[in-house]
Amino acid sequence: MDWRLGEFTEDRELGRGAQGRVVLARHTASGTPVAIKYLGRGDPAAVAALRSEAQMLGRLNSPYVARLYRFAESEHGAAIVMEAVDGVSLKEVLREHGSLAPEAALLVLKGSLLGLAAAHAVGVVHRDYKPANVVVRADGLSKLVDFGVAVLAGQGSASGTPLYMAPEQWRGEPVTPAADVYAATCVFVECVTGRRPFAGDRVALMNQHLTAPVDVADVPEPLRPLVESGTAKDPAERPPGAAAFVTWLESAAAAAYGSDWESRGVRALAGAAVALAALFPLGALAAPASAGAGAAGAAGAAGTAAAGASGAAGTAGAAGTAAAGASGAAGAAGTGGAAVGAAVTQGFLATAAGKGAAAAAGAAVVAASAGGAIHVARDDAEPPPPVPVVRMATDNRTLTGGPAPIRIEGARYPKVTGLADEELERRVNAELRGPLDRLIEMARAGARRMPCQGRPVRIGTETTLGLRGPRLVSVHYFQWSDWCRQGDGSPGGEVVTVDLRTGRRLTARDVFRPGTLTPQGLRRLQSNVEERRDPDWNVWDNCSRTGRFEVADFFPRKSEAAPGRDAAPPYLSAFFTPREFRLAYLVAGSGGCENLSFGGSYAAVRDLLKPEIARLLPGGPSPART
Repeated sequence: MDWRLGEFTEDRELGRGAQGRVVLARHTASGTPVAIKYLGRGDPAAVAALRSEAQMLGRLNSPYVARLYRFAESEHGAAIVMEAVDGVSLKEVLREHGSLAPEAALLVLKGSLLGLAAAHAVGVVHRDYKPANVVVRADGLSKLVDFGVAVLAGQGSASGTPLYMAPEQWRGEPVTPAADVYAATCVFVECVTGRRPFAGDRVALMNQHLTAPVDVADVPEPLRPLVESGTAKDPAERPPGAAAFVTWLESAAAAAYGSDWESRGVRALAGAAVALAALFPLGALAAPASAGAGAAGAAGAAGTAAAGASGAAGTAGAAGTAAAGASGAAGAAGTGGAAVGAAVTQGFLATAAGKGAAAAAGAAVVAASAGGAIHVARDDAEPPPPVPVVRMATDNRTLTGGPAPIRIEGARYPKVTGLADEELERRVNAELRGPLDRLIEMARAGARRMPCQGRPVRIGTETTLGLRGPRLVSVHYFQWSDWCRQGDGSPGGEVVTVDLRTGRRLTARDVFRPGTLTPQGLRRLQSNVEERRDPDWNVWDNCSRTGRFEVADFFPRKSEAAPGRDAAPPYLSAFFTPREFRLAYLVAGSGGCENLSFGGSYAAVRDLLKPEIARLLPGGPSPART
């Protein structure tokens, strides 16, 4: 028979293994929701780890860290009682939305740094900061959870999550607060770009963290110094701790996005979290509105917590109020109790039982809502399966054997590695490189038609990479050629967006709702985007016959200006970037109209896109709009 703490009533079991279980419960007297991890006596090492975690948490008293209410041991085993944070993990937010607006990403980083700073102030280094260990509430604020592998500063081992581990952790050196700064900066890059700084198997990750600089090309330029400093390979070159980094962050954020950046970040982050309200654990359990007062009661009734935990529990009343508020927001999202329960069952809570075996095998568990209500972490956990990696390659060749040599000069194209299926990877890369291969064929056709007299046909591409996963890769090509000095004008260009699950290139019909591809729908689309003018190119009013987007502009057409091409790409193509939606206008010719662009926030065009596409795109507004 399971043992339990008598003053708590269990609401739901989340996971179970041979040595332990995790439950959502309530303090019987006050109704305060809590999360409890129980371990039996069968694994002394696991009990010792739980005791150590409680001692670490007992040192902390911060609104940015999930609070410890109680640690208890008996002849039956050990239990840790934690604040049940009502929210959703940053991991789930990024999975749903891809990336965040810079202000929202900065807000996440600031909240996490404040939580880490509280830990650093009492000599604790988290060592396992990652999106799964940050819980975002419905009010846009976040809390740090899971100190299962935390240590006192100066201790060392290669524990943590390989995707975010600092170089000194890989080397097994003693860790300092600078290791947490490194991990937090890596997560910030993931938030603002939609991709992790490094990817691959464990060996590849180790090599990259030890030697490779983080690619900041997709990080907003004013924020790049933050990233470069926070991810320095030498810990001595990083900010010395989270508190110092917060000061720098606030200054950089205000300079880049204005003094009200934080309020905009709160709104954006709250919206991203509430969109996942079905995963809020306390919404599913219908937490009472009186939870605010109850938190203090739970802390008081819980008895003496380990190593100063009473200090952390003393401020739990405010946390209870916040939890109740978040629960209310989840309810306001329009999900009834049964619907919420079903959604949670399909979400992270449904996986908790499957993770019970890992917990029983010696995992350190904090039941404080990470991805719903609970996060399970193992010191020896393997990294997740390799994720697709998108890198730019360059073609510099001279092709012979035709009427004239074809000289490819610095033509860049994206290349994907890491897909599970080799044939799928081949199809994806063929689609992504397709515009360059078609440019080569156009050059060959031109050489057959023009008197090149032995002169080479020079060709190249100006290539911009947009989204680079996890589901879509989008790339914008502008093509050029000198036509062996027998003509001028660009062959035009193409936008290619490929679905990494199918290898298919998306067309306008795949991207837009049917109603958008009508005269009325296109008028609405045109009103929601702005021309992104470039001094090197003409303007739309001089290039368009009517000034309007036409339905035919979104579909392939007969080629009139590019030799060797039977059908030319659409004039207008959707181009997905990490920061905003773009429409590329690409035509063959020499009038300065060959490479125009329109842009707007994803929020402005989302309801014009097919829902299955909109779900794969970044969720925040573009910086241009804010």
